Amino acid sequence: MRRVRPGAAASRDGAAPSRGGSGPPVVRESGGSPARAADEAGGSAARPAGEERALTSVAAGDRFEGEEPRDLPRLWHVTLSVSGGEAPLKEVRRALEQLAHDHPFLLTSRYANDHAEIRYWEEARDLHDAAAVALRLWGEHRQTAGLPPWEIVGLEVIDRQTYHQRIAEGYGPPPATPVGAHPF
Repeated sequence: MRRVRPGAAASRDGAAPSRGGSGPPVVRESGGSPARAADEAGGSAARPAGEERALTSVAAGDRFEGEEPRDLPRLWHVTLSVSGGEAPLKEVRRALEQLAHDHPFLLTSRYANDHAEIRYWEEARDLHDAAAVALRLWGEHRQTAGLPPWEIVGLEVIDRQTYHQRIAEGYGPPPATPVGAHPF
């Protein structure tokens, strides 16, 4: 058995093979048929003995024809759930109203003395960006809005199409009306 290192010539007659880039080592048995050697290299029987097949891959982020460009921002419906120690209802309501003033896309929030749910639309390039903003929202506005020191216990981020599909099928959250902060 003959082993060939990556980048080294891999032919029986010593001629340099056609190679489409570096790749994994190729293992061939000596004395095998040209078809078998080509098969072992991942090619077809029509390829000359010892010639390796060039491997190709698709880079992460490449798009197929007809796909939406990933650079354009999209709308994402975010539901953020927080909870923690009890706080006076009036303070929770005032803090959520201040958050709605500071964060203009806030649709509605529901609250109790130990938990709250905030729903809003976020414009972001992809789900990862929308989720990252949502996960920072409570902490970044805690001081300025006077929010309770609660922790995030739930997060749902769905695209606009999924949100409207859920509403149409009757199993999604009811449309966010009336807008504002409301008790559970």
